[in-house]
Amino acid sequence: MPFVLCNVPGTFQRCMLSIFGDFLENFIEVFMDDFTIYGSSFDACLDSLDRVLNRCIKTNLILNFEKCHFMVKQGIVLGHIISSKGIEVVLAKIFVIAQ
Repeated sequence: MPFVLCNVPGTFQRCMLSIFGDFLENFIEVFMDDFTIYGSSFDACLDSLDRVLNRCIKTNLILNFEKCHFMVKQGIVLGHIISSKGIEVVLAKIFVIAQ
């Protein structure tokens, strides 16, 4: 990475945190360009999604909806399976390491 661009990831993360800072740990987690919106019920998730999408509109943040997954009960986030059971490791990663 050229020296000029060495601070880009940190700057981008700080930008995302400044945009969504008041939502963090309430109903959203952000790591770089990965957002996870969660809630205790379907209606809570819809309300949180509405708030996040409105914030994106307000800040001119453009999302790629082909990469979005809505209202899933389980998903892979940053290489881990997240569900109501908690955080699990993706078995394929264990297999690769074991080899």
